This record gives sequence, C-alpha cells and structure tokens, in this order.
Amino acid sequence: MPSHDTPAPPRPGPPPAAVCVGESMAVLLPDRPGPLEAVETFRLSVGGAESNVAGALAALGVPAAWISRVGDDGFGRRLLAELAARGVDVSAVSVDPHRPTGLYLKEVGGATGHRHDLGPGRSRLHYHRRGSAAAALSPALLADPATARLLAGARLLHLSGITAALSDDCLALLRALLAERRPGRLVSFDLNWRPALWRDRDPAVLPPLLDAADVLLLGADEARDAFGTGDPATLRRRFPTPATVVVKDAARQVTALDRDGTAVTEPALAVDVVEATGAGDAFAAGYLAGTLRGLDQRGRLRLGHLSAACALTAPGDQAELPPAPVAAALLAASAADWAATRVTADGITSPALPDAEHSPRPGTMSGIPDPRSRAR
Repeated sequence: MPSHDTPAPPRPGPPPAAVCVGESMAVLLPDRPGPLEAVETFRLSVGGAESNVAGALAALGVPAAWISRVGDDGFGRRLLAELAARGVDVSAVSVDPHRPTGLYLKEVGGATGHRHDLGPGRSRLHYHRRGSAAAALSPALLADPATARLLAGARLLHLSGITAALSDDCLALLRALLAERRPGRLVSFDLNWRPALWRDRDPAVLPPLLDAADVLLLGADEARDAFGTGDPATLRRRFPTPATVVVKDAARQVTALDRDGTAVTEPALAVDVVEATGAGDAFAAGYLAGTLRGLDQRGRLRLGHLSAACALTAPGDQAELPPAPVAAALLAASAADWAATRVTADGITSPALPDAEHSPRPGTMSGIPDPRSRAR
C-alpha cells in the first residue's frame, strides 16, 4: 500500500553543511541491570547511527540535517522533537501513516544472580525494526524537493552500512546517493557492521559501497568480522578508492591512511567509561567536523577522540561537549600532554589545560580554530 507522507516543518537557521541519511529508532532503556523479565520500568530515548552523527555535528557547531522516515506515532514524534531540540534540521523527514517507527530495547548485564543475566559489563540490544518506516527509504527520496534542497547545499553526506541491510529499496538508495557525485561535496561512509541485520541478506553488497566513499570509517573489530582483517594497511589496500580510510581500534588508537600512502595514528584518550553506546558515532562526527574545518589529519583524529570520550562518559547516545577553548587546547597539546589527559563524567583533567579540571557542559565547539579563516 503506498504511503502518504507528511514532511516535518522546515527549521529556520543556516543551511546544513552536513546531511546524514539513515534509520533511527525509539529506545527503551531498563531501570536496572538484569534480564528483561526482571526489569520493572523502561526509560524512553531515541537512537540511530546517522541521527547520532547529525546531533553530534550540530553540537560541534556544524549545521546538520537528518533525512529518514518515521511512523505516524508517538515514537516518531519523539524522534523528530528530540533531534530538532539538538539543533538538527529534520525538514526532509517523511512521516509514514502505514509503517511504524522502529524500536529497540537495551538489556544490561549485572551481578543479579539470575540465570539469564548477561553478566557485568555486557549488554544486548533487542531490535523490533522489520517493516519499519525507515525500511521503506528508496531512490524515490531523491525526487523530494526538501531532500533535493538539503543535498544540493551540503558539503558532506554521511551514510552507513546499516541502511544497506534494511531492505532492497534502502540498498538502492545508497547506490543512487553514491553514484550522484557533486564537486565540493564529500561522502563519508561508516561500516557500522551489525551481524543480526545481515542474517537474511548478502553482505557482498557492502564492499562496493564502502569503496565508493571519499572518507571510509571502519572499526577494526567490525572489519575483522565482516572482511576477515582489522589491519589498517590491509584494509587500505582492500579499499583503494576513498581519499582516506580511518580504522578505529577501540580504546587503543585510530589510524587514518590517505590514498598517497601517508598514515597518521593517534592514541585514544584515557576515559572512565560510563556507557559505550554512541561513541563510534561521536568519533565520526568529531573527525568529520575537523575535516570540514580544514584541520590537519592529527587534529581531525584528536577531535574524533575527544568527541568519543565525552560520549563514553554519558549514559545516553549524546554527550555534553567541552567548551571551545578546552577543545582547542587539547587539539594543540603535545603528545605527552595528550597521553596524560583523562576524561571522566566529572570533567577533563590534562596538563594541557590552564586549570586542573574542566567539566564538559552543553554547548557547541564552534570556536575551534578554522585554518582557512586565517587565509581570508
């Protein structure tokens, strides 16, 4: 049955420099560790790789839009309201009256003694997304005037491998977006490997999509599961077309490998982790914000690490970011001062900062120096 889509109202403000396309879902977070049958209440939130990136880009001072589909239901309205409150342009999101907004529940392990408890430090996501509104994304999206307007003005288009696994129509949309190259617009692609999504689909469709991007973001563990290797140099050879391949080795380091053979590795910050969800998306947003600002490769990696570290110390998918002067000082820190920096839920401690501790707080980091401004 065809859907009659109602677009969200346009959002005033500067035109988005970045556009992120993909599914987001409502999230039910448990009030306690343990198996789902032992949970009394859940807290409603929202989550999704591409919308997480859009929200983090907006927090970093990069005007961003998220394009997708949601159901004509309370979960869909919650998604739109929360993303708009984060400063994300949702004017090209369609509301589908026939398909629901996707939903997932998070199960958190503990030490409850219950025989179905996952155990301390472990978690599991339970998805209810089959037949969702976002699974109906297709190349027809490109004919939508609101979408065309956002894509025409974007300097960055961000996609992920999750979309390719949702449906044949979603896969066709990714192929169409990657084929529609425009001068002055970068395309970034995050593997975001989700094995459960590929059980009934052929992951062989992924490599050509990844190789068509300008900036390719890969988790070493995810690449190992999907392609048999997490080695940065091997992955660079596997995907020769992108200008840059960024390989994230969890809490250890990230390596950026350019097409000309240049490789830059930057160690991760020391972090007292509260919750890991959303850290990869935060890293992507930081790295891409640094790219748009013209930072050098090390600056991009550091901004990615800093964004991810803040996400790791927050209970949800979105983190509070430090003020621009703190971020700028850390990006300029010596290797020794960077290595001595620690990020906690209470603040950031580093010898690179004038004070002993700076607590992250809501706001943007749009004051990070833009090298191009000095040349004007």
